[in-house]
Amino acid sequence: MGVEGAAVQDQDSKASAAPVVEKQDMAPESEPAPSWFTPKRLLMIFCVINMINYVDRGAIASNGVNGSPRVCGGVCSHGSGIQGEFDLTNFKDGVISSAFMVGLLVASPIFASLAKSFNPFRLIGVGLSVWTFAAAGCGISVDFWSITACRMLVGVGEASFISLAAPFIDDNAPVTQRTAWLGIFYMCIPTGVALGYVYGGWVGNSFGWRYAFFGEAILMLPFAILGFVMKPLQMKGFAPAGSKSSETNAIQVEVVCNNAVITTDKDVPGSNHSLNKPSSSGLQRFWQDMKSLLLEKIYVINVLGYIAYNFVIGAYSYWGPKAGYSIYHMSNADLLFGGITIVGGIVGTLAGGFILDRINSTIPNAFKLLSTATFFGAIFCFSAFCFKNLYAFIVFFLIGEILVFATQGPVNFVCLHTVKPSLRPLSMAMSTVSIHVFGDVPSSPLVGVMQDRINNWRTSALILTSILFLASGIWFIGIFIPSVDRYNEDSEHPVERSNTRPLLEEATASGQLV
Repeated sequence: MGVEGAAVQDQDSKASAAPVVEKQDMAPESEPAPSWFTPKRLLMIFCVINMINYVDRGAIASNGVNGSPRVCGGVCSHGSGIQGEFDLTNFKDGVISSAFMVGLLVASPIFASLAKSFNPFRLIGVGLSVWTFAAAGCGISVDFWSITACRMLVGVGEASFISLAAPFIDDNAPVTQRTAWLGIFYMCIPTGVALGYVYGGWVGNSFGWRYAFFGEAILMLPFAILGFVMKPLQMKGFAPAGSKSSETNAIQVEVVCNNAVITTDKDVPGSNHSLNKPSSSGLQRFWQDMKSLLLEKIYVINVLGYIAYNFVIGAYSYWGPKAGYSIYHMSNADLLFGGITIVGGIVGTLAGGFILDRINSTIPNAFKLLSTATFFGAIFCFSAFCFKNLYAFIVFFLIGEILVFATQGPVNFVCLHTVKPSLRPLSMAMSTVSIHVFGDVPSSPLVGVMQDRINNWRTSALILTSILFLASGIWFIGIFIPSVDRYNEDSEHPVERSNTRPLLEEATASGQLV
């Protein structure tokens, strides 16, 4: 399969001297991308899938689907929606809303690792199929446990898409518009949640909460089928579709000595495995990849800032309406906060991506934008809660939200470009796991505990908002740490035959060559 090099043999050496043979397995030429999948169509499809994912998040939280609990006072009420039909306590209702997180956090690293053995595009098809059946399962669930299990499977299905979609978009976007395309993709998050509130309320109140899940499954089904019937796309850093094994992308140097063959594997651009022995198990390879991620200081700093950022955003989304109602006595806090979030999310996310592309999308520039936008966003959000006037609060908080959401494109750009291409799915998966486990999952209960002690929503909101300054400071540090764009680094250094010579020297130095 490889290209045989000439035998290396010293004419003056002894007869017993071993000939050294260089053998280079060149990566096969990548198959052309399916003609129907133009880059813009790919972006459009992924945006629709992402939006359906978050429509589900908004729908299950809507009054039409989630409903209200049964109440027995002077007059008994049967309640409505999921909570009323299954007679759920607020705790169990909260479990259902967040159960998808279990599947998402467990399955994200698994799908990212499987991308090294299976075509990533096909893995998205598998994940979306699981999502479709799980959504339909929610519609036919019979009790708390069955719907909780289905919500976990929804998270499993979403995990494949979350880990693999962003690298595909980064590969196919025009070089000068990469961050803007990522911004468009992540703009679908606040848009999808807002649409989910409307969709869940309308379908749930008109036809019943079960039909909301059936509708989601029908919407996602064509995309699940598409993942199997279309010619699979190829992601940079992974073996071409149809290749027998990803291991063929490695340069192998075989040293023949006294009838023994020693093989040394080395990562090369376009390969999709870490520095492993051929016998390395999948678990060993996973831990080696994890070690590679943790050794990327710039990646770690980026994720730490993202955790602090998501800690605030998660608590905002959960406690914001209640805090707004308590502080400003809003007549419809849900609608007002939802409106601010969708406007701030769309405008901010798009603006952040376009601005980074305009000033040149490099890792240092991304950190400058992350730090600056978060710092000024924190100032506006902090100032908003200081005002006693509702209209002043709305104006300042909206500006703050726009600035804060401008980070979505740049922060994911850094995640994708600080690691070598074969680690991008894992980098996205571990970023997602980290910001949830250490960010929005603990932030809501912690803010609740703080509010129980302080009993002042304005003070609690100000303390929470101040954590955005910490996020800005962490990202500010990233500006001064030397960084390398691994994506461009790999693409600018094609494999050459001369690359095998250092491997011979390495084998000699390590004692493998006698």
